[in-house]
Amino acid sequence: MQLENQRSPTTRKMIWAGWIVSVLPALLLCFSAYSKFSPPPDFEKQLATMGWPASIMFALGIVELTCTILYLIPPTAVLGAILLTGYLGGATATHVRVADWGHAPIPVSVGIVIWIGVALRDGRLWSLIPLRR
Repeated sequence: MQLENQRSPTTRKMIWAGWIVSVLPALLLCFSAYSKFSPPPDFEKQLATMGWPASIMFALGIVELTCTILYLIPPTAVLGAILLTGYLGGATATHVRVADWGHAPIPVSVGIVIWIGVALRDGRLWSLIPLRR
């Protein structure tokens, strides 16, 4: 199956909308990574309630930032979206594990916006989505 031949038409408006939608979660993830590099007051206390040691936050920040950068580079955007989906799945699992139901939907929502953004930027994804016209 060649995806190039099955490419959906991607207009300039779709690409611009895709970039606007993509930048929003990217900014949120960059801020999240920054907070892991330069933790705010009471960060360790919050981590303790989630069951995470503060010693691994710097490494998680690097992972988060790397995945976000891959997502923003057009040739690696789909790979970045896949990796961010896994990363955000871990965040969701952490919130569910500690019964933090108020925050559990946030990473899921960010993941949905990530995929909407990359689908608007890259028309080839539409041929993979099982929707009928």
